[in-house]
Amino acid sequence: MTYRQDPTFKEPRFSGISTFMRLPHVKTLDQVDVAVVGVPFDTGQTFRTGARLGPQAIRNFSSLVRCSSNYHKINIFDYVSVVDYGDIPVVPGFIHETYENMVDGLAPMYQKGIVPIVMGGDHSISLGELRAAAQAYGPVSLLHFDAHTDTVDSYFGQKYTHGTPFRRAVEEGLIDPFSSIQIGMRGSMNSVHEYDESRKLGFEVVTTDELIEMGIPGLISVIKNRVKGRKVFLSFDVDFIDPAFAPGTGTPEVGGIYPREVFQILRQLTNITFIGFDVVEVLPAYDHADITSALAANVMFEMLCLAALNKKEAVLDV
Repeated sequence: MTYRQDPTFKEPRFSGISTFMRLPHVKTLDQVDVAVVGVPFDTGQTFRTGARLGPQAIRNFSSLVRCSSNYHKINIFDYVSVVDYGDIPVVPGFIHETYENMVDGLAPMYQKGIVPIVMGGDHSISLGELRAAAQAYGPVSLLHFDAHTDTVDSYFGQKYTHGTPFRRAVEEGLIDPFSSIQIGMRGSMNSVHEYDESRKLGFEVVTTDELIEMGIPGLISVIKNRVKGRKVFLSFDVDFIDPAFAPGTGTPEVGGIYPREVFQILRQLTNITFIGFDVVEVLPAYDHADITSALAANVMFEMLCLAALNKKEAVLDV
């Protein structure tokens, strides 16, 4: 059985219960290749709150997202069976209990080789995802698009916030920083040494200025050389995009790249073994005309395409 978007369009897109891309909402791991999962948790945010409503907003817009990619010339459901698994039961205000629930919900997916695409929620949730992934894969490589490194040691004396997950992930042995890369960093900092701190942990850091200077072909080459031969977790914070195009986010930084460039990058991330994805920090209260939710939903579509291409290549290699 293949779970897929309803191809009959018996109902208009604005009707029915919202699931991602009108996928079946099925709590099963049988005959599933990709599971879309919400984690509506925002207790880790340090500035604007409200990303707990991100999954709901992304699902609502995603009814407009269709099944085929003109760039890749594929219908994703020809290669992958996909469900909207629903949301992890978060515990508002309690990050460690939420992490436990995330591991309980996501680890069985990773262990079965299912690729989760997780909707946040704030960026603190990535630590729970990586804990779950490590149970199946050990330390993985991180491909991280963001305006911030999220490798700060603590905020307000707290070790677990949306600004700390990847430092904790290195300390816990969940990711291999020496085959990981962070892209898009920009804006004012608390210290001129902030990016150096991330590099000291082992990460390669590419700022937005450096990205623009090297160009997208150069960036793709750097990414593929960095993660070559590794299992890769892709984490995408919507503040990677300039806030003129993604205003609905918790910690906006001016001077980001345009959506057109985002999709040019994502579409060229082929021949990489992705084991999981997330899209985080969508904050509907600061959005207008749903443009941030629209971007997030389409970023997730490109992630689905990458998962489908991996499945297609696996079939051809048999």
